[in-house]
Amino acid sequence: MAGVVRRHELTDAAWARIEPLLPDQPVQGRRWLDHRMVLNGILWKLATGAPWRDMPGRYGNWKTVYERYRRWAADGTFDALLGRVQVHGDAGGDVDWSVGVYSAIVRAHQGAAGTRKEGTSQALGPEAS
Repeated sequence: MAGVVRRHELTDAAWARIEPLLPDQPVQGRRWLDHRMVLNGILWKLATGAPWRDMPGRYGNWKTVYERYRRWAADGTFDALLGRVQVHGDAGGDVDWSVGVYSAIVRAHQGAAGTRKEGTSQALGPEAS
């Protein structure tokens, strides 16, 4: 897949790093759809948040892409890919391991928690009087 790389798709360099980690084609049965095309479809789905059924046809049948996504999530393929990307990025100085923590305090009046105020009754239904 040489040529123009679309938004949310793997570059040739990224593909070269992760291709060896992907499962081999099955020995028996039908050949799988091209791994790179499927990964690009998965990346498109995750980046856009669109429903699987709305996936552009250039990534193949949406059901095929979805099933491969489920299989790779379950069998640890994505964990291996993430590990490879993290190691490569860390070695190249591309990963910033600093952690930022944001905290906020939100205060609410005691009535916001549903507590009763003194001297009032809160009817909870027809049986309350």
